[in-house]
Amino acid sequence: MKSTRSAKVAVVMGGSSSEREISIQTGSGVMRALQTLGYDAQSLDFDAKFVDAVRALAPDVVFVALHGPGGEDGQVQAILEYLGIPYTGSGVEAAALAMDKHLTKKLIGAEGLPTAAWDLFDLSGGTLPLLPGSLDLPLVIKPRYEGSSSGVSIVKTHEQWTNAMLTSAKLFPQVMAEEYVEGREFTCGVLGEEALPVVEIVANKDEFYTYDAKYAPGGSTHIVPAEIDADLAARLQMLALSVHRLIGLRDYSRTDFIVSKEGRPQILEVNTLPGLTPTSLLPDACKAIGISYEALIDRLVGYALARTENRAALT
Repeated sequence: MKSTRSAKVAVVMGGSSSEREISIQTGSGVMRALQTLGYDAQSLDFDAKFVDAVRALAPDVVFVALHGPGGEDGQVQAILEYLGIPYTGSGVEAAALAMDKHLTKKLIGAEGLPTAAWDLFDLSGGTLPLLPGSLDLPLVIKPRYEGSSSGVSIVKTHEQWTNAMLTSAKLFPQVMAEEYVEGREFTCGVLGEEALPVVEIVANKDEFYTYDAKYAPGGSTHIVPAEIDADLAARLQMLALSVHRLIGLRDYSRTDFIVSKEGRPQILEVNTLPGLTPTSLLPDACKAIGISYEALIDRLVGYALARTENRAALT
Protein backbone atom coordinates (compact mmCIF):
# COMPACT_ATOMS: atom_id res chain seq x y z
CA MET A 1 0.00 0.00 0.00
CA LYS A 2 1.44 3.35 -0.95
CA SER A 3 2.03 6.06 1.63
CA THR A 4 -1.08 7.92 2.71
CA ARG A 5 0.57 10.46 4.99
CA SER A 6 -0.34 13.40 2.73
CA ALA A 7 -4.06 12.78 3.35
CA LYS A 8 -6.19 15.26 5.25
CA VAL A 9 -7.90 13.43 8.09
CA ALA A 10 -10.86 14.60 10.15
CA VAL A 11 -11.25 12.80 13.49
CA VAL A 12 -14.87 12.83 14.62
CA MET A 13 -15.35 12.34 18.33
CA GLY A 14 -17.59 13.32 21.23
CA GLY A 15 -21.24 13.14 20.30
CA SER A 16 -24.14 13.15 22.74
CA SER A 17 -24.20 9.51 23.92
CA SER A 18 -23.32 8.32 27.40
CA GLU A 19 -19.90 7.41 26.00
CA ARG A 20 -18.95 10.97 25.01
CA GLU A 21 -16.07 11.19 27.50
CA ILE A 22 -14.54 7.91 26.33
CA SER A 23 -14.98 8.94 22.70
CA ILE A 24 -13.01 12.10 23.37
CA GLN A 25 -10.25 10.01 24.97
CA THR A 26 -10.16 7.75 21.91
CA GLY A 27 -10.25 10.69 19.52
CA SER A 28 -7.50 12.54 21.36
CA GLY A 29 -5.25 9.48 21.18
CA VAL A 30 -5.96 9.13 17.46
CA MET A 31 -5.20 12.81 16.90
CA ARG A 32 -1.84 12.54 18.66
CA ALA A 33 -0.93 9.48 16.62
CA LEU A 34 -1.93 11.07 13.32
CA GLN A 35 0.07 14.21 14.08
CA THR A 36 3.09 12.10 15.07
CA LEU A 37 2.78 10.27 11.76
CA GLY A 38 2.73 13.57 9.86
CA TYR A 39 -0.91 13.64 8.76
CA ASP A 40 -2.85 16.88 8.37
CA ALA A 41 -5.37 16.03 11.10
CA GLN A 42 -8.19 18.06 12.63
CA SER A 43 -10.85 17.08 15.15
CA LEU A 44 -14.60 17.56 14.80
CA ASP A 45 -17.35 17.07 17.36
CA PHE A 46 -20.37 15.04 16.30
CA ASP A 47 -22.96 17.71 16.99
CA ALA A 48 -25.54 19.78 15.10
CA LYS A 49 -22.75 21.58 13.22
CA PHE A 50 -21.00 18.42 12.08
CA VAL A 51 -22.32 18.28 8.51
CA ASP A 52 -21.38 21.89 7.76
CA ALA A 53 -18.02 21.50 9.50
CA VAL A 54 -16.99 18.36 7.62
CA ARG A 55 -18.10 19.85 4.31
CA ALA A 56 -16.03 22.96 4.97
CA LEU A 57 -12.99 20.91 5.97
CA ALA A 58 -13.32 18.60 2.93
CA PRO A 59 -11.13 15.82 4.36
CA ASP A 60 -9.78 12.95 2.33
CA VAL A 61 -10.97 10.57 5.06
CA VAL A 62 -12.85 10.70 8.35
CA PHE A 63 -11.53 8.68 11.27
CA VAL A 64 -14.61 7.66 13.27
CA ALA A 65 -13.65 7.83 16.95
CA LEU A 66 -17.20 7.77 18.29
CA HIS A 67 -18.64 5.22 20.71
CA GLY A 68 -22.24 4.31 21.43
CA PRO A 69 -25.38 5.58 19.65
CA GLY A 70 -24.59 8.04 16.86
CA GLY A 71 -21.21 6.51 16.12
CA GLU A 72 -21.54 2.77 16.35
CA ASP A 73 -25.11 2.43 15.08
CA GLY A 74 -24.63 3.64 11.51
CA GLN A 75 -25.75 7.27 11.93
CA VAL A 76 -22.46 9.03 11.24
CA GLN A 77 -21.62 6.40 8.62
CA ALA A 78 -24.87 7.17 6.76
CA ILE A 79 -24.06 10.89 6.78
CA LEU A 80 -20.58 10.29 5.42
CA GLU A 81 -21.90 7.92 2.74
CA TYR A 82 -24.34 10.63 1.63
CA LEU A 83 -21.54 13.20 1.52
CA GLY A 84 -19.27 10.80 -0.36
CA ILE A 85 -16.48 10.98 2.23
CA PRO A 86 -14.57 7.76 3.02
CA TYR A 87 -14.33 6.75 6.67
CA THR A 88 -12.72 4.18 8.91
CA GLY A 89 -14.53 1.15 10.25
CA SER A 90 -17.62 -0.76 9.26
CA GLY A 91 -20.37 0.42 6.93
CA VAL A 92 -23.89 1.55 7.73
CA GLU A 93 -25.72 -1.79 7.72
CA ALA A 94 -23.09 -3.73 9.65
CA ALA A 95 -22.72 -0.98 12.25
CA ALA A 96 -26.48 -0.78 12.81
CA LEU A 97 -26.78 -4.54 13.18
CA ALA A 98 -23.87 -4.93 15.57
CA MET A 99 -25.16 -2.12 17.79
CA ASP A 100 -28.39 -4.07 18.28
CA LYS A 101 -27.39 -6.74 20.80
CA HIS A 102 -30.70 -8.60 20.41
CA LEU A 103 -30.51 -8.96 16.62
CA THR A 104 -26.80 -9.74 16.78
CA LYS A 105 -27.44 -12.61 19.20
CA LYS A 106 -30.30 -13.90 17.04
CA LEU A 107 -28.00 -13.96 14.02
CA ILE A 108 -25.17 -15.57 15.98
CA GLY A 109 -27.53 -18.20 17.35
CA ALA A 110 -29.04 -18.92 13.93
CA GLU A 111 -25.52 -19.52 12.62
CA GLY A 112 -24.91 -22.06 15.36
CA LEU A 113 -22.32 -19.99 17.22
CA PRO A 114 -22.38 -20.21 21.03
CA THR A 115 -24.12 -17.46 22.99
CA ALA A 116 -25.92 -17.43 26.34
CA ALA A 117 -29.71 -17.69 26.48
CA TRP A 118 -31.52 -14.35 26.73
CA ASP A 119 -34.84 -12.55 26.51
CA LEU A 120 -35.81 -9.03 25.42
CA PHE A 121 -38.05 -6.68 27.40
CA ASP A 122 -39.82 -3.49 26.34
CA LEU A 123 -39.89 -0.96 29.19
CA SER A 124 -41.56 1.87 27.27
CA GLY A 125 -45.14 0.95 28.18
CA GLY A 126 -44.88 1.80 31.86
CA THR A 127 -45.41 -1.79 33.09
CA LEU A 128 -42.36 -3.47 34.55
CA PRO A 129 -41.80 -7.05 33.35
CA LEU A 130 -41.88 -10.02 35.67
CA LEU A 131 -38.90 -12.30 35.98
CA PRO A 132 -38.98 -14.51 32.86
CA GLY A 133 -39.90 -18.12 33.50
CA SER A 134 -37.57 -19.26 30.73
CA LEU A 135 -34.49 -17.92 32.52
CA ASP A 136 -33.13 -18.62 35.99
CA LEU A 137 -31.33 -16.25 38.30
CA PRO A 138 -28.67 -14.93 38.26
CA LEU A 139 -29.09 -12.83 35.11
CA VAL A 140 -27.15 -10.07 33.39
CA ILE A 141 -29.27 -7.03 32.55
CA LYS A 142 -28.03 -4.88 29.67
CA PRO A 143 -29.52 -2.17 27.41
CA ARG A 144 -30.29 -3.33 23.89
CA TYR A 145 -28.28 -0.58 22.20
CA GLU A 146 -25.62 0.82 24.58
CA GLY A 147 -21.90 0.02 24.82
CA SER A 148 -18.99 0.30 27.29
CA SER A 149 -21.02 -1.71 29.84
CA SER A 150 -23.31 1.30 30.33
CA GLY A 151 -26.40 0.23 32.24
CA VAL A 152 -25.19 -3.35 32.77
CA SER A 153 -25.88 -5.09 36.07
CA ILE A 154 -26.00 -8.59 37.53
CA VAL A 155 -29.19 -9.53 39.36
CA LYS A 156 -29.23 -12.47 41.77
CA THR A 157 -32.52 -11.95 43.61
CA HIS A 158 -36.10 -11.01 42.76
CA GLU A 159 -35.61 -7.73 44.61
CA GLN A 160 -32.56 -6.91 42.49
CA TRP A 161 -34.57 -7.75 39.35
CA THR A 162 -37.27 -5.24 40.34
CA ASN A 163 -34.70 -2.56 41.16
CA ALA A 164 -32.86 -3.16 37.89
CA MET A 165 -36.09 -2.82 35.90
CA LEU A 166 -37.02 0.39 37.74
CA THR A 167 -33.59 1.90 37.06
CA SER A 168 -33.46 0.75 33.43
CA ALA A 169 -36.95 2.02 32.63
CA LYS A 170 -35.78 5.59 33.35
CA LEU A 171 -32.92 5.33 30.87
CA PHE A 172 -33.57 2.72 28.19
CA PRO A 173 -36.69 1.70 26.23
CA GLN A 174 -35.57 -1.91 25.88
CA VAL A 175 -33.29 -4.19 27.88
CA MET A 176 -32.04 -7.75 27.60
CA ALA A 177 -31.86 -10.32 30.37
CA GLU A 178 -29.08 -12.78 29.63
CA GLU A 179 -28.15 -15.98 31.41
CA TYR A 180 -25.23 -15.33 33.75
CA VAL A 181 -22.29 -17.59 32.98
CA GLU A 182 -19.64 -17.80 35.66
CA GLY A 183 -16.18 -17.97 34.19
CA ARG A 184 -13.22 -16.04 32.80
CA GLU A 185 -13.62 -13.02 30.50
CA PHE A 186 -11.71 -12.83 27.23
CA THR A 187 -11.73 -10.67 24.15
CA CYS A 188 -10.31 -11.13 20.67
CA GLY A 189 -9.79 -8.38 18.12
CA VAL A 190 -9.76 -8.59 14.36
CA LEU A 191 -7.57 -6.26 12.31
CA GLY A 192 -8.19 -6.41 8.59
CA GLU A 193 -8.87 -10.11 8.15
CA GLU A 194 -6.50 -11.30 10.87
CA ALA A 195 -7.45 -12.40 14.38
CA LEU A 196 -5.28 -10.74 17.00
CA PRO A 197 -3.96 -12.46 20.14
CA VAL A 198 -6.62 -13.33 22.72
CA VAL A 199 -6.64 -11.07 25.79
CA GLU A 200 -7.89 -12.13 29.21
CA ILE A 201 -9.65 -9.39 31.16
CA VAL A 202 -9.39 -9.45 34.95
CA ALA A 203 -11.57 -6.89 36.74
CA ASN A 204 -9.55 -5.79 39.76
CA LYS A 205 -12.33 -4.24 41.84
CA ASP A 206 -15.72 -4.99 40.31
CA GLU A 207 -17.62 -8.24 39.82
CA PHE A 208 -17.38 -7.98 36.06
CA TYR A 209 -15.86 -5.74 33.36
CA THR A 210 -17.82 -2.59 34.25
CA TYR A 211 -17.46 0.92 32.84
CA ASP A 212 -15.03 1.81 35.66
CA ALA A 213 -13.10 -1.42 35.18
CA LYS A 214 -12.72 -0.54 31.51
CA TYR A 215 -11.55 3.04 31.85
CA ALA A 216 -10.43 3.88 35.39
CA PRO A 217 -6.68 3.52 36.04
CA GLY A 218 -6.08 0.18 37.73
CA GLY A 219 -9.66 -0.93 37.11
CA SER A 220 -8.63 -4.04 35.23
CA THR A 221 -5.65 -6.09 34.15
CA HIS A 222 -5.15 -7.22 30.55
CA ILE A 223 -3.23 -10.46 30.17
CA VAL A 224 -1.96 -10.60 26.59
CA PRO A 225 -1.57 -13.07 25.17
CA ALA A 226 -4.04 -14.86 27.44
CA GLU A 227 -2.52 -17.70 29.44
CA ILE A 228 -4.72 -20.44 27.98
CA ASP A 229 -4.06 -23.55 25.96
CA ALA A 230 -3.53 -23.23 22.22
CA ASP A 231 -6.79 -25.01 21.34
CA LEU A 232 -8.94 -22.57 23.32
CA ALA A 233 -7.02 -19.58 21.95
CA ALA A 234 -7.54 -20.82 18.39
CA ARG A 235 -11.24 -21.44 19.11
CA LEU A 236 -11.74 -17.87 20.37
CA GLN A 237 -9.86 -16.43 17.39
CA MET A 238 -11.99 -18.49 15.01
CA LEU A 239 -15.18 -17.31 16.71
CA ALA A 240 -14.06 -13.66 16.56
CA LEU A 241 -13.36 -13.97 12.83
CA SER A 242 -16.68 -15.77 12.29
CA VAL A 243 -18.63 -12.98 14.01
CA HIS A 244 -16.68 -10.30 12.12
CA ARG A 245 -17.48 -11.92 8.76
CA LEU A 246 -21.06 -12.93 9.62
CA ILE A 247 -22.10 -9.37 10.44
CA GLY A 248 -20.14 -7.92 7.53
CA LEU A 249 -17.70 -5.86 9.57
CA ARG A 250 -14.55 -4.34 8.12
CA ASP A 251 -11.21 -2.84 9.17
CA TYR A 252 -11.40 -3.85 12.82
CA SER A 253 -13.65 -5.22 15.51
CA ARG A 254 -13.45 -6.86 18.91
CA THR A 255 -15.59 -9.73 20.17
CA ASP A 256 -16.03 -10.36 23.90
CA PHE A 257 -16.41 -13.81 25.45
CA ILE A 258 -17.04 -15.56 28.71
CA VAL A 259 -15.51 -19.02 29.06
CA SER A 260 -17.25 -21.22 31.62
CA LYS A 261 -15.47 -23.31 34.23
CA GLU A 262 -16.02 -26.27 31.92
CA GLY A 263 -14.09 -24.48 29.16
CA ARG A 264 -17.08 -23.62 26.95
CA PRO A 265 -16.90 -20.18 25.30
CA GLN A 266 -19.98 -17.99 24.96
CA ILE A 267 -20.07 -14.91 22.74
CA LEU A 268 -21.17 -11.86 24.72
CA GLU A 269 -21.12 -9.08 22.12
CA VAL A 270 -19.15 -7.53 19.29
CA ASN A 271 -17.67 -4.02 19.19
CA THR A 272 -17.43 -2.36 15.77
CA LEU A 273 -15.41 0.64 17.00
CA PRO A 274 -13.27 -0.72 19.83
CA GLY A 275 -11.85 1.82 22.22
CA LEU A 276 -8.48 3.32 21.36
CA THR A 277 -7.70 4.90 24.73
CA PRO A 278 -4.48 4.33 26.69
CA THR A 279 -6.20 1.50 28.63
CA SER A 280 -8.00 -0.09 25.67
CA LEU A 281 -7.81 -3.74 24.71
CA LEU A 282 -7.29 -3.65 20.95
CA PRO A 283 -4.07 -1.57 21.09
CA ASP A 284 -2.75 -3.96 23.75
CA ALA A 285 -3.40 -6.95 21.47
CA CYS A 286 -1.72 -5.19 18.54
CA LYS A 287 1.30 -4.29 20.64
CA ALA A 288 1.74 -7.97 21.51
CA ILE A 289 2.46 -8.76 17.85
CA GLY A 290 4.62 -5.71 17.20
CA ILE A 291 2.00 -3.26 15.89
CA SER A 292 2.45 0.05 17.69
CA TYR A 293 -0.44 2.38 18.43
CA GLU A 294 0.69 4.72 15.66
CA ALA A 295 1.00 1.84 13.21
CA LEU A 296 -2.52 0.69 14.09
CA ILE A 297 -3.97 4.14 13.40
CA ASP A 298 -1.97 4.42 10.17
CA ARG A 299 -3.28 1.05 9.02
CA LEU A 300 -6.92 1.99 9.70
CA VAL A 301 -6.58 5.20 7.68
CA GLY A 302 -4.95 3.19 4.92
CA TYR A 303 -7.85 0.73 4.79
CA ALA A 304 -10.36 3.56 4.29
CA LEU A 305 -8.31 5.29 1.60
CA ALA A 306 -7.73 1.99 -0.23
CA ARG A 307 -11.49 1.54 -0.54
CA THR A 308 -11.68 4.94 -2.22
CA GLU A 309 -8.89 4.03 -4.64
CA ASN A 310 -10.56 0.72 -5.46
CA ARG A 311 -13.90 2.40 -6.19
CA ALA A 312 -12.20 4.99 -8.38
CA ALA A 313 -10.44 2.26 -10.34
CA LEU A 314 -13.79 0.62 -11.12
CA THR A 315 -15.40 3.80 -12.50
